[in-house]
Amino acid sequence: MNITSKQPNTGTTIFTVMSKLAADCGALNLSQGFPNFDCSPKLTDLVTHYLKKGMNQYAPMAGIQPFREVIAQKISDAYQINYHPDTEVTIVSGATEALYAAIVAVVHQGDEVILLEPCYDSYAPAVTLNGGTPVYVTLTPENGYKIDWNVVKSKITERTKLIILNTPHNPTGTVLSEDDLTQLAEIVRDTNIFLIGDEVYEHIIFDGREHWSLLRNPILQERSFICGSFGKTFHVTGWKIGYCLAPKALTEEFRKVHQWLTFSTVTPIQYALADFLKEPDNYLSIPKFYQEKRDKFLTCIKDSRFTYTPAHGSFFQCVNYQNITDEGDYDLAIRLTREIGVASIPVSVFYNQKNDYKILRFCFAKDDETLERAGEHLCKL
Repeated sequence: MNITSKQPNTGTTIFTVMSKLAADCGALNLSQGFPNFDCSPKLTDLVTHYLKKGMNQYAPMAGIQPFREVIAQKISDAYQINYHPDTEVTIVSGATEALYAAIVAVVHQGDEVILLEPCYDSYAPAVTLNGGTPVYVTLTPENGYKIDWNVVKSKITERTKLIILNTPHNPTGTVLSEDDLTQLAEIVRDTNIFLIGDEVYEHIIFDGREHWSLLRNPILQERSFICGSFGKTFHVTGWKIGYCLAPKALTEEFRKVHQWLTFSTVTPIQYALADFLKEPDNYLSIPKFYQEKRDKFLTCIKDSRFTYTPAHGSFFQCVNYQNITDEGDYDLAIRLTREIGVASIPVSVFYNQKNDYKILRFCFAKDDETLERAGEHLCKL
């Protein structure tokens, strides 16, 4: 039998490639974005409690009521923005599902979707699988990956349906500002353009900066799907549990898609997280925790020949290696994994045209021993 691929140019993701190579070589894996330390024992105890209590059947499609309520309260406390837990908060099986469902909900054949690259690798395939066309705005390290909103505006056409934004940003570690939201609001005001805010690193933000979620601007909030992840916040990426906030009309369309993807999300973990979120320090302590990880990694590579600007958020640090070699970033990432035992991600893979600015991305969501060993190896280059 022959099958015509819907994604003929799609292969194995770079995250799978580099993690497998790291395992094969016995390298320190600072490539894929997952912690190598466990979550709070309080959280696992809560999961165990609800497993033993018998909360092991399907949850409601939108998520259990207590979980949706505590998320709505958390957002209200943090941003003074109210989402109704019944009609505007949906629990999903990971933020990638939320992103996909939001794209399916609004993108039709022939629509254009603006992507600010470098960007997470699920965005463009989700757009094209649903008949849309990605339109790229390229951000570069020369100006710190700052968004030129005049360029964004120049990309708007009558076919523009959606803009996807990510803050804090993977892979660059940059964050949006209040001024960014203001400029974006002026662009989409009086249009039918929707927005997706990929905000999975909401609490992983450094140096006293604020998280400027799209929901903090009323013009943006009314047209936005806000996608979040408890996997990132609480070091449990393998649980694949997140949420989507959106106004009622948008949520109705979002749920129509969600019900055909996963329908519901793992039940006992929802109950556990609902309880865990009732103690705000469990998430308010996260910025300090990860800033210490970032600073630890930068201390470990301070005597290397890499150059860098400390990440403003996320758990990734990008470094420039132009003082070391003129190799392509993909080739260098492979070589460093094999020869010095440290795996990273070449940032060119996050660009549509594989733009190579001689940048590697390292994940610092690792224990101190791993960061110290990685620093020792990288300082020898």
